[in-house]
Amino acid sequence: MQLLRKIAFPISLIYALVVHLRNYLFDIGLFKSSSFETPIICVGNLSVGGTGKTPMIEYLVSYFKEKKKVAVLSRGYRRKSTGYTLTNQESQVEDVGDEPLQIFSKHPDISVAVDKDRRNGIQKLQKSIAPDIILLDDAFQHRKVRPDFSILLTAYDNLYINDWYLPTGNLRDSKKEAKRADIIVVTKCPDQLGEEKQNEIIRTLNPKSQQAVLFSSLSYNENLRGKNASMVLNDLIGKHITLVTGIASPKPLVDYLDNKGIQVEHLQFKDHHFFSSTEIQLFNTKEYVLTTEKDFVRLKGKVKNLFYISVKHQFLGDGASILEKAVNAITP
Repeated sequence: MQLLRKIAFPISLIYALVVHLRNYLFDIGLFKSSSFETPIICVGNLSVGGTGKTPMIEYLVSYFKEKKKVAVLSRGYRRKSTGYTLTNQESQVEDVGDEPLQIFSKHPDISVAVDKDRRNGIQKLQKSIAPDIILLDDAFQHRKVRPDFSILLTAYDNLYINDWYLPTGNLRDSKKEAKRADIIVVTKCPDQLGEEKQNEIIRTLNPKSQQAVLFSSLSYNENLRGKNASMVLNDLIGKHITLVTGIASPKPLVDYLDNKGIQVEHLQFKDHHFFSSTEIQLFNTKEYVLTTEKDFVRLKGKVKNLFYISVKHQFLGDGASILEKAVNAITP
């Protein structure tokens, strides 16, 4: 795989040229960006792969929903429907995608919509829902919308500043576009990341003077949930556990389980994988199946003894208060 990425280096140069040209045309106004009356917060990254966008959206949902009418707008990646769709209790992964369905399943009291055309999706939400705030999931590179506030995520072990363009690297947008972020969050950090290392990362990222750089780690919930049952993580010790993941970066979860003394058989699939009937039959031969919350929405009701482990961002230091104060400033 690494060899193929190196061979594809000339293609990455062409990709980089196209990315820079597109951004330049937006910068000079030849390509237009739209602003909206409803306050919009964008969460995204510069690279493909897992940086924790969905947990960040859920963090903001939890923060705002008690005092604001919140809507989430996503593309609905790999869904089989087209156009604008508003998630409801009957929605399936094929209708809206796994991440929007995950968000709605956890927060059924908010509106979760999908639309590849973000401008159209925002207009539809404004007309039908009239939310107080719209959270744009995975939309940093979608410059047709000018958000009121942008949160850029980058993973601790793969900072965008050290990456390269697709397909040789994982960048899908220019590193220079980080300047559009209001806050940069370095995710998936070690729990005890020291101040000296944090300052080293900040110097590496070289943010603009007005940009805050925050740090967060992944916090896994030790209470596991199934469709009709629950258990705690320690209940798995000594049992035959099969871990099923269809996410971009399962390593943090595998490492977490290993540190907890839980040995697993790991069946790893590509991100947003649609599980086949043969694969589901295999899962049903296992004693216990543990999966991610995103994969659970695909497998729920199809696999026996299926449980998921949820995850959230845990900010280091006073990062949470800095973020919350900043996003509060854009809402009436």
